[in-house]
Amino acid sequence: MALAALLSFNLHLSPAVQAQQAPVPDAPAPQAAKPLTDVNGPITPGLGAGTETATPAATSDSPSDGTAPSSVAPSNEGKDNFQPAPPEFLNAADTGTTIKLNVTYVEVPVTVKDPKGKMVAGLTWRDFKVFENNAREPIRVFNVDAYPLSIAFVIDQSLTSDVMAKVNNSLDAVQGALTPYDEVAIFSYNNGAQERTCPIHVNGNCADPNIQPGRSTGSGSGVITIPKEIHTLNDAILAAGKSLADRPKGRRRVIYVISDGKENGSKATYKEVARYLQTNEIAVYGTLVGSSAGWGEGWVSRIHLPFTMYDNILYKYIAVTGGQADSERNLNGIEKSYFELANEARNQYTLVYASHEPLVDGKYRKIDVRVDRPGLEVVAKPGYYPSAQMSR
Repeated sequence: MALAALLSFNLHLSPAVQAQQAPVPDAPAPQAAKPLTDVNGPITPGLGAGTETATPAATSDSPSDGTAPSSVAPSNEGKDNFQPAPPEFLNAADTGTTIKLNVTYVEVPVTVKDPKGKMVAGLTWRDFKVFENNAREPIRVFNVDAYPLSIAFVIDQSLTSDVMAKVNNSLDAVQGALTPYDEVAIFSYNNGAQERTCPIHVNGNCADPNIQPGRSTGSGSGVITIPKEIHTLNDAILAAGKSLADRPKGRRRVIYVISDGKENGSKATYKEVARYLQTNEIAVYGTLVGSSAGWGEGWVSRIHLPFTMYDNILYKYIAVTGGQADSERNLNGIEKSYFELANEARNQYTLVYASHEPLVDGKYRKIDVRVDRPGLEVVAKPGYYPSAQMSR
């Protein structure tokens, strides 16, 4: 800056005066740098801003008459005025990072609906309270972003012929409920579960499994044999759950069942399958069809008699995993239910809290999620079994 001031001064001399001047033997004495009028704060050339302990005369805030400035530049202590977010809460952008703590972080997807059954948006983390085993837990992460789905469709092929025809014709609508970021697997079951490798839109052309030559019509002996009803829903849900258990964090693990909910003949029990789903954070959604789809139908069958067939066990899976159900009898309603339930699974509030219980003790832990607004329905999983994968 002193060199620039010297050059500026010499340029203002006339050429004649410059020619008469004798050579200067020594460099001129250093001059104080002129203040920069368009920059606020202390600036030192070559060192940047904020590191100069300059006198007030060297700052742009100093008055030209030499009097003391009315205010001084802020010191480094001004940074202490920033108040960071409390440790109990992280922004949504932080959910993509890997958090390694010696605690068990529990993720709870939550759906909130109004009295008309519509999803409620606009809630904040302050509206929620989470209790585990009756002890309130602070919310560590709160997220409202839509999640991609890892979804396994389970299709009941033991339905009656008329209901099966509606289901087959509705499957083309499944594609409209998905996004390019979703992962899809398809399972069907009748007497055992099978994973289907054909594309979704081809399922409508699959052979109807309800036609069983040689069984319902007998074996040619003239005697009509009534086949025993086999509905291996437990085995089908377990097979679908195993395909989802290794899906990474950041995706919703969903089993979507299209069935009347009947169960009979599975090797796996309901308790075993339910525990597996609760341990691996898998939610069950379902479109109830057939005898369980009508208003009031299927409700009496929830009272199960020992050694008899379950007429509707699907609702139990939905309840213990925090999923949703829809009952439809016609083709148009079945098609709409795919989009509505997939949309609910994708757009949930995500609450994450650190459990006060031991890391992994194998015991079931109850969860109670509440919203501090009257008249709202809160849908979330009622509990879980801890696993080593939940510690992160």
